[in-house]
Amino acid sequence: MKQITTIQSYHAHVYFDAESVAEARTLCETAAAEFGVPMGRVHEKPVGPHPMWSCQLAATPEQFAKLLPWLALNRGELIIFAHPETGNELEDHRDHGIWLGTGLDLDLTIFS
Repeated sequence: MKQITTIQSYHAHVYFDAESVAEARTLCETAAAEFGVPMGRVHEKPVGPHPMWSCQLAATPEQFAKLLPWLALNRGELIIFAHPETGNELEDHRDHGIWLGTGLDLDLTIFS
């Protein structure tokens, strides 16, 4: 088994729908301000491999060590999918993902 030793960064994708978009936006804006992490667009449609509307937070490994526990405690009913960025997008999403809340099926065909 090949050992992975380098994580360049992390992404945390906050999932939401029409009823929870305001809650998700507030969570992402608060996280961005609290931890100094970049906040991506609030996508009101599924994008990439993500099965729901989402907003991305990008973090360094050092930031992520503080961000993930905070998200776990403050996400309410929102589902969050987080993964490392190692240079292998398929493995990062398929094999190394972290779910806060109910795990969902990702569309991994985009990595083929």
